[in-house]
Amino acid sequence: MKRIVALLATCATAVGLTTLLGPQPAAAAAGCEVDYTVTSQWQGGFQAGVKVTNLGDPVTGWTLKFSLPDSGQKLVQGWNAAWSQSGSTVSAAGTDWNRTLATGASTDLGFVGSFTGSNPKPSAFTLNGVACTGSVEEPPPNPDPGTGTPVGVNGQLHVCGVNLCNQYNRPIQLRGMSTHGIQWFSKCYNNAALDALAKDWKSDLLRIAMYVQENGYETDPAGFTSRVNSLVDMAEARGMYALIDFHTLTPGDPNYNLDRAKTFFASVAARNAAKKNVVYEIANEPNGVSWTAIKSYAEQVIPVIRAADPDAVIIVGTRGWSSLGVSDGSNETEVVNNPVNATNIMYAFHFYAASHKDNYRATVSRAASKLPLFVTEFGTVSATGDGTMDRSSTTAWLDLLDQLKISYANWTYSDANESSAAFKPGTCDGTDYSGSGVLSESGALLKSRISTADSFPTS
Repeated sequence: MKRIVALLATCATAVGLTTLLGPQPAAAAAGCEVDYTVTSQWQGGFQAGVKVTNLGDPVTGWTLKFSLPDSGQKLVQGWNAAWSQSGSTVSAAGTDWNRTLATGASTDLGFVGSFTGSNPKPSAFTLNGVACTGSVEEPPPNPDPGTGTPVGVNGQLHVCGVNLCNQYNRPIQLRGMSTHGIQWFSKCYNNAALDALAKDWKSDLLRIAMYVQENGYETDPAGFTSRVNSLVDMAEARGMYALIDFHTLTPGDPNYNLDRAKTFFASVAARNAAKKNVVYEIANEPNGVSWTAIKSYAEQVIPVIRAADPDAVIIVGTRGWSSLGVSDGSNETEVVNNPVNATNIMYAFHFYAASHKDNYRATVSRAASKLPLFVTEFGTVSATGDGTMDRSSTTAWLDLLDQLKISYANWTYSDANESSAAFKPGTCDGTDYSGSGVLSESGALLKSRISTADSFPTS
């Protein structure tokens, strides 16, 4: 793939413009940098990422403009900005969560375009009217990710500020996959499947979705506890983190399962306390219940884990199916103003890209500056787990999570007969988990994102 790196020469005159968001302050005097990358291309269409870095004075309100070549290129849709096209000129104006760019700050945008004939690069990038000039060059090679596994490099995780941090006290982002309910799809989690996840997908983590109801834990506590521990060991052997998910969904009040949660987490925490790869998710998707009730549950379960495992990160579900309350008409302020009384914890956020879009992304952008967030579950489709994959919304979400260093697990690493599944139906009856032919559309997209180098900081 080609990348454009456009670096503006020093400009002495600031230019004041009107962008799509209305009158704006003077444009940055020292320029900007733009990275443009074609991330995928197909017959008559392509997807591109645009990273904009402000090298000048802080700006509140900005518009990036560029010219599409005269080859039938057209803007189809974009994300993380307000996009429009007039003739060959494309404009992207900052939205409510990224309209301010401090000096040195970056924002990641993206769009899908169509074309006829060839697909040359755009040109004439400007930020608030100041030209960004440069040349086309091949991208530098990916930095050496090293030979260490995610756990080998990062060691015991902890929360520092609003970030998930590694043993070097540096913020990191983990990217991985969630199982489906292990009571239904246990055949998908054998050695070959986990080898593929660790080696081919280069996944950092495996989320282990242990349903409590729906023929889950409550039917065989000892058996399900054993199965979870086995998957923790399998993840550890491959250098992946294991996210133990107490998958409460129906009923939505986690207090219904309070005693079961205490029993389960006392057992798995005692058994896995010496491991560095375990993270605990104590309530999957609370729903139909207040934040006060969820907080009360968390403050009773967390001490049970801490008694056996004082160091592990614990993730607390949030109101409205772990949407920080957005799906219930609320927002993050109820958690910000009344946080769980515990340390080394994070808060879960879930989304399904075809159903949850700009207002959900705006909430995450705001909340991420005040709360440690972990997207323990998300899908590329609708909130039902099925339907058409929304590529543009999924990409917008993943770009935002990358930008904010928010870790995530995709639903699901399974061959369920639903479009959220990474594999085509029947895959888990065979032995091939690595070939592109077994991947669904969602699986192909997620594998392409997860398998890129992590480059975890070590100093």
